[in-house]
Amino acid sequence: MNIQAKILVVEDEGIVAKDIENRLQKFGYHVCKTVATGEDAIAQISELKPDLVLVDIRLQGDMDGIAVAQFLHHHFELPVVYLTASSDEYIVTRALATHPFGYIVKPFREQELKTTIEIALNKYLVEQNLKQNKYWLRTVLKSINNGVIASDTEGKITLMNPIAEALTGWNRQDACGKEATEVVKIIPTQTISEHPIQQALQKGITVEISERSQLIDKNGLEIPIDDSIAPIKDDRGNIVGTMLVFQDISERQQVEAMHQKQIEQEQMLVQMEKMHELKDDFLSTVSHELRTPIANMKMAIQMLKTSPSSEKRQRYLEILQAECNREAELITELLDLQRLETASYPTLVQEAVNLQEWLPQIMEPFLIRAQENQQLLEIRLDPNLSQILTDRASLERAIAELANNACKYTPMGGAIVVSVQPQLAPCTAYQLPTTRTIFTVRNQAEIPATELPKIFEKFYRIHNSDRWKQGGTGLGLTLVQKLVEHLQGTLQVESQEGWTTFTMELPDEQGAVISDR
Repeated sequence: MNIQAKILVVEDEGIVAKDIENRLQKFGYHVCKTVATGEDAIAQISELKPDLVLVDIRLQGDMDGIAVAQFLHHHFELPVVYLTASSDEYIVTRALATHPFGYIVKPFREQELKTTIEIALNKYLVEQNLKQNKYWLRTVLKSINNGVIASDTEGKITLMNPIAEALTGWNRQDACGKEATEVVKIIPTQTISEHPIQQALQKGITVEISERSQLIDKNGLEIPIDDSIAPIKDDRGNIVGTMLVFQDISERQQVEAMHQKQIEQEQMLVQMEKMHELKDDFLSTVSHELRTPIANMKMAIQMLKTSPSSEKRQRYLEILQAECNREAELITELLDLQRLETASYPTLVQEAVNLQEWLPQIMEPFLIRAQENQQLLEIRLDPNLSQILTDRASLERAIAELANNACKYTPMGGAIVVSVQPQLAPCTAYQLPTTRTIFTVRNQAEIPATELPKIFEKFYRIHNSDRWKQGGTGLGLTLVQKLVEHLQGTLQVESQEGWTTFTMELPDEQGAVISDR
């Protein structure tokens, strides 16, 4: 570093800044500028390009001298010398973390300033030379196991290592002096107007070679390669050539393809195992649900044969009837779900349903059940409801299943609210107003957030949530979802603040209110 090195002074005290500038000029240095704030220094650093920065630790503005030095170190690798009136241990520790090239405590002697600057400039020069040598060494070491081809500023080959000879099919004697683009023929992954070597020479940038690029050797064989082509620059930043580093990745691609295939097979195996688990769970559950009513029916029949009184025989007949109904309902549910999934369910049969009369009838058994469980079941019907056109059977099954779930999972003393209300849809001057019907089933029981997305999956049951130990196949909500789709409606669920709410909305053509007034 010669004596004409450019120095930027960052000092907010004008008199001190002028004194430093005079001293530096006396030493023979060129003071490119004096600024008072760290922000000004950073804003002008690219334009000024100083060789060294003298910065006061305490500055005006939001940035102190240490923050400025840290920024310059990380973004410009410039040597910094601190000027400060403080020798506080904390400040010194912060300053040392920015790797300064000097630390001068005010007031300082003129010789001290001169010596510190000379040492800093020489230290910086040594570090830059070491860094440059390090870069060269790193490049050489990286190239040992790869093909390496160097070219001059005209794009002609000047160097080729043995691996590059093997991959291109050219020997070094024949290749040297030839155009690099003639020896290194690359099929890129996308259409480009320039060869990567030409791009590196003309633009001075490193050009990456995609893993899907192909190198065509002298015999026409295509070899998958990757790596990069980088410009070679001298100390002044002038481009003096290019360095192409590449490698054959055929084996890597084969390994990656095999690994990917293995991952896919493992994923398929996991899915198959999950399907088997679901199947086994389903078969186990259905088997249990099917056998239990049959066992109860066998017991009732046996007791009927031996029962001495008509009262007990009547009781056993009732058990037999209930178990027969339970068995039939389970089989019907399984068959209906299968038909809904295969789109073979009966088509919609619309009929007028008077909600004011229909819903209380549907909910009557659930009112009795809620009383037995010491639950509060409330039915809320909007007074403006009259009749709707819908598939009565499908709607009845969906509402009954949701009410059954509410009774099943609501604790003793909890509340259940079943409500129906019309909702006017937007209309225009050329359309009559239409109405949608909203069915809501709410109960005091919260479903964990992690479980909520899964509740409509077949055979899925929330662990430890069946308060009344009534059992089930895990098909109820799946069936409800399919039934609502069959009705061309939408079904949503939310669970928060101790309540779970299922909302079913029928579209205009299904939920249109028919006035009977």
